Amino acid sequence: MASGGMKREISETHDTLRFGINAGVKADLAPPHPLQATIQSETKFWADKKKFGTEAIYGSAFNILKDLDAQILSRFQRPPGSLPSSMLGYEALTGSLDDFGFEDYLNMPQESDSFRQPDMHHGMEVRLGLSKGPICPSFN
Repeated sequence: MASGGMKREISETHDTLRFGINAGVKADLAPPHPLQATIQSETKFWADKKKFGTEAIYGSAFNILKDLDAQILSRFQRPPGSLPSSMLGYEALTGSLDDFGFEDYLNMPQESDSFRQPDMHHGMEVRLGLSKGPICPSFN
């Protein structure tokens, strides 16, 4: 029975508009661009180096406390509605508050012509598992 489900997943048609041109197994294993792999490895290297330094100075409990704080702050979100979650505490903890990327000012869904205000009650039902479907109908 499991093999039947696997055959169905493999034989499904590929939706190029949703998943892009390179949505095969190779695209899942390799990053889209060689520079992206270098950036990810550099970020991981410096994060590990910073953790090692703080452990040498403050002890291992400091890193454990910082990881717990990061887990708590990454899960905190505002209920679905008119105001999006900003995750300000998590960004301040990780130091990404000063990073300003193109996703911060381009392609804002609230500025779209087809944007519909999300239904707060339906969004909470989806988040709690009582209803199915997307939280916001304008992101179909």
